[in-house]
Amino acid sequence: MYICNMIQNDTIIALATPAGVGAIAVIRLSGENSIAIVNAFFKSIRKGKTLINQKTHTIHLGHIKNKDIILDEVLVSVFKNPNSYTGENVVEISCHGSSFIQQEIIQLFLQNGCRMADNGEFTMRAFLNGKMDLSQAEAVADVIASNSAASHQMAIQQMRGGITNELKELRAKLLDFAALIELELDFSGEDVEFADRAQFKSLVAKITFVLKRLIDSFSFGNAMKNGIPVAIIGEPNVGKSTLLNALLNEEKAIVSDIAGTTRDAIEDEIIIDGVAFRFIDTAGIRETKDVVESIGIKKAFEKAEKAQLIIFLIDSKKENKEQRKQEITAIKDRFPNKRLLVIANKVDLISTDEIATLQLEIDNLIPLSAKNKTGIEELKNELTALVNIGALSNNETIVTNSRHFEALNNALQAINSVQQGIDLEISTDLFSIDIRECLRHLGAITGDYDVDKDILGHIFSNFCIGK
Repeated sequence: MYICNMIQNDTIIALATPAGVGAIAVIRLSGENSIAIVNAFFKSIRKGKTLINQKTHTIHLGHIKNKDIILDEVLVSVFKNPNSYTGENVVEISCHGSSFIQQEIIQLFLQNGCRMADNGEFTMRAFLNGKMDLSQAEAVADVIASNSAASHQMAIQQMRGGITNELKELRAKLLDFAALIELELDFSGEDVEFADRAQFKSLVAKITFVLKRLIDSFSFGNAMKNGIPVAIIGEPNVGKSTLLNALLNEEKAIVSDIAGTTRDAIEDEIIIDGVAFRFIDTAGIRETKDVVESIGIKKAFEKAEKAQLIIFLIDSKKENKEQRKQEITAIKDRFPNKRLLVIANKVDLISTDEIATLQLEIDNLIPLSAKNKTGIEELKNELTALVNIGALSNNETIVTNSRHFEALNNALQAINSVQQGIDLEISTDLFSIDIRECLRHLGAITGDYDVDKDILGHIFSNFCIGK
């Protein structure tokens, strides 16, 4: 496996800030020789000062020189192992943001003992050196990629060990029972029982509960991370594209009086109160013989199927009350598990009394004029109210990583098999296999892969055999 065979006794270097021109740039080195390598080309403004003799977590002003040529005046930050991001000696060089200067400094060190870091290698070294577990390492990428307050909060919570802390205690207890069961197998001829079956049942029930809660959180977490998909559907010319433009505050979609203008889904994302929403303007829904428009209508329903929220737009001027009710009922029946917002558009063209009548007729109706942008703020408030952010407010662990989701499902399947084994009172050695499977899948989340080693560790540390 690549990650296990990685040679870590070399020194890596990479640009830690985005490529291109800026006020400053930061070049990072990590490895046992990183301080010595930089020291060879660093001339402090204080005569006789060397980086090797400096304390960890200190910053030093000086010049990077290649022979007699000054490349730049820089600030050099020194972090000595094990108190660094990677757990190795780390040096960060803050230089001016010229692309030329960046490359000159990097090339200098590449020619003198460094190699270019692979993608994510600094964080991988942090994981391999025990500075963070695998889930925390993955959260680093999520923090960098976060584009809303919600996605940032979830990434920070995971980086601080959210899911690890959730599973750590349960996994430790399961390891204890696994070790006890291993002892029972070793002493099977003496008919002894080390593991308390009542406590074991209680633990299995608790693990099942926690796994199901984490698995259930993935749908919400994944949507919050990537943007909650909201499909805008309705008949042609009801104002779907106008509404999308009003929400985005730009002319994203073509607006026309000609029915069937939108034939493909148009998507864009906005942040509302710290939550990312991905709005999808779809083709107008109607009976048509136009082949291309029919494809667009089919896509509209497909997008609605994948959306978490559906905005069903109706024309407030339409007078056929019964037809309107039938359309709303049909949408509810087609998407029974979706959160639905019914919006009456073009209320600027009807009277106040007519608006009031519509609100009495349709529960929770939102009246607005997409053209005049009235009622847009009320719609935004309703959208955020429909999103259950209670879990975020309570700092609960929310699963956003598909790899974690898969591992949790596999762990749940294994623990369900354990439960079935207990219920059927099958031989201990049979469901001990499922315990190991559960431990393996839970360990895959944090990077604790060696279940056998863990079990042996528990046996020798907690029990005195043959002393």
